[in-house]
Amino acid sequence: MLERINESVAYIRRHIAENPEAGIILGTGLGGLTSEIKIEKELPYSEIPNFPVSTVEGHKGQLIFGKLGGKRIVAMQGRFHFYEGWTMQEIVFPIRVMKALGIKILFVSNASGGLNPGFEVGDIMFITDHINLMGTNPLIGKNDDKIGPRFPDMSEAYDRVILDKACDIASRAGIPFRTGVYAAVTGPTFETPAEYRYIHIIGADAVGMSTVPEVIVARHMNVPVFAVSVISDLGVPGKIVEVSHKIVIDAASKAEPRMTRIISELLKEISL
Repeated sequence: MLERINESVAYIRRHIAENPEAGIILGTGLGGLTSEIKIEKELPYSEIPNFPVSTVEGHKGQLIFGKLGGKRIVAMQGRFHFYEGWTMQEIVFPIRVMKALGIKILFVSNASGGLNPGFEVGDIMFITDHINLMGTNPLIGKNDDKIGPRFPDMSEAYDRVILDKACDIASRAGIPFRTGVYAAVTGPTFETPAEYRYIHIIGADAVGMSTVPEVIVARHMNVPVFAVSVISDLGVPGKIVEVSHKIVIDAASKAEPRMTRIISELLKEISL
């Protein structure tokens, strides 16, 4: 793994002037955040050694280097999903590369189905914890102690200090937000009404098909994480309607300006 990481990092460093301080994963329908980034370099995944290539609509498939909120960032415009057929190790490989490039914090975004009866489509939820329902884990297999510990602690998967700061920023800006637990499933099917009920009963406020693998690997490497989920549809009894990927993209896109402002302000206010 280290050889593959180093090969990717060596290629990337030949194309960028400075190492990034923060990493950002742009989820479904949220790729427009790039309009706020002062872009210095774009590298398509297809050109980076060992990188998978995103196949999902709404995921462009490139690394973007530049500045946002006064910090040097690398943004994944398009992530990888288990349902595309990638292995867990392939899905999280870009996070390994980001860490090797020098990031000190990871921001993650996604679109999800709301399970909390108090949620509405378009709500922004700051993730406080997660439940892994994907049936696997990106750390399964031989562990390399040079990368991270065999048994990483997950008692604070989502950094509490950053979460508190995000809540403060949103409150000051008058941006409504929710907080809650995110459950990850494999997809690619959207959930049945019975699955929505089950996942809510076991403690989740939202459900989606990503994020958890990346967060696990970030914490394995001791990288703090802040994650935000845009509620794109509802899995609440009486509010369940037929869902399409277009509906999810549209809902996420409408919430994008609020998410962009929060992440930009967070980058301005945190020390890296």
